[in-house]
Amino acid sequence: MARITRRTKTLAALAALTATGVAISGCSAGGGDAGDGQTLKLWHYEGADSAMGKAWAEAISIFEEETGATVEFEEKSFEQIQKTASQVLDTDAAPDLMEFNKGNATAGFLASTGLISDISGAVEEYGWGDKLAPSLQTTAKYSEDGVMGGDMWFGVPNYGEFVGVYYNQDAFAEAGLEIPTTYEEFVDVLDAFVAQGVTPLAEAGAEYPLGQLWYQLALLEGDRGFVDAYQLYDGEVDWQGPEISSATETLAEYVDKGYIASDVSSVKAEDAGVSFINGTSPIFVSGSWWFGRFVAEATGFDWTMTAFPGADLSLGSSGNLWVVPENAANKELAYEFIDITMRPEIQAIIGNNGGLPIAVDTADIDDEKSAGLIDTFNGILEADGLSFYPDWPAPGFYDVIVQELQGLVTGVQDAETTNANLGEQYDEGTAEFR
Repeated sequence: MARITRRTKTLAALAALTATGVAISGCSAGGGDAGDGQTLKLWHYEGADSAMGKAWAEAISIFEEETGATVEFEEKSFEQIQKTASQVLDTDAAPDLMEFNKGNATAGFLASTGLISDISGAVEEYGWGDKLAPSLQTTAKYSEDGVMGGDMWFGVPNYGEFVGVYYNQDAFAEAGLEIPTTYEEFVDVLDAFVAQGVTPLAEAGAEYPLGQLWYQLALLEGDRGFVDAYQLYDGEVDWQGPEISSATETLAEYVDKGYIASDVSSVKAEDAGVSFINGTSPIFVSGSWWFGRFVAEATGFDWTMTAFPGADLSLGSSGNLWVVPENAANKELAYEFIDITMRPEIQAIIGNNGGLPIAVDTADIDDEKSAGLIDTFNGILEADGLSFYPDWPAPGFYDVIVQELQGLVTGVQDAETTNANLGEQYDEGTAEFR
């Protein structure tokens, strides 16, 4: 959910370009001119110091040494790739391989317009599907209409992400508390901190964290059928049903009981993260994307991260995808490079730098805390527990969730009204996919 506003803006931009004819100018969708077989044109937007940036830099070195080909890497920002994709990918200027965001509004949209290739044959040839858990495959496979979870592979991820719970272990020890392993114990811990005058949960109602907590509370009551209905339009979502009603009512109780600060509606994600870093809040429900930063900055106390206690389902997904433009000149080189990024040594670089590799032996991970994070993620994958993010199903639904939950936690509206408003906007936004 941290990246949803970008995807929503992208959908609108790409749709506008297509409507005005920009996206269909240039070369035909059948593919660009034959390449020289010696040059791989690569675009991605990961920073050089990030886990993926370091891993992919090493992959470039291995690729060039093993193939004799040259990588022409063009540094692009996230926004550059997202905003210009439909213009560039339909021309001879298209790269051979690029990183692109997963989801219906981005990779799915490009798949539905024929701008990126169906790489199912390469996935079978190289065996990449065998390395990806079913929930990771969902965001890599799309229908001809661009809905994720389809039959055709339009991308391959080599890392993942999930939402869990960060705990300040020193604060727990000082309070005489243990890290909870069940939801009941989690609530008991929240009550204990409140009784000691501490607001336990770092939260943010002005951005994504509060919506993620709300969805996690729904997942406590839901199953894979609920997720498939909500995310993949496979069934109807009951917006007054037990999953969503429990989540909304429980979130309101969290504020009433003092688990969350009363001014949460105006707090941003950065503020919530900093309140965990500086030790003000002992618990933070959020994503693995904070992990590397906490390693670097939350150094004044011991901390750990676990999956949400008592949950069989967790927010999360694959990372962004390697996609091959339909007009790529050197597709075979692109497949060879993707395969290198799936190797154990490249996966280990991701894992040793705070990322979440999808195919790694934790024996190859040097840092104990990073190994624990990967073990937690692997446990979620083995249980087929990744359940995506609450705003994915419909363009613009991120803003709807933020607004409606702000109304809930400020007392402007009750749970039933909040659910009704969410359901109305969800149904309107997903109508074209159903």
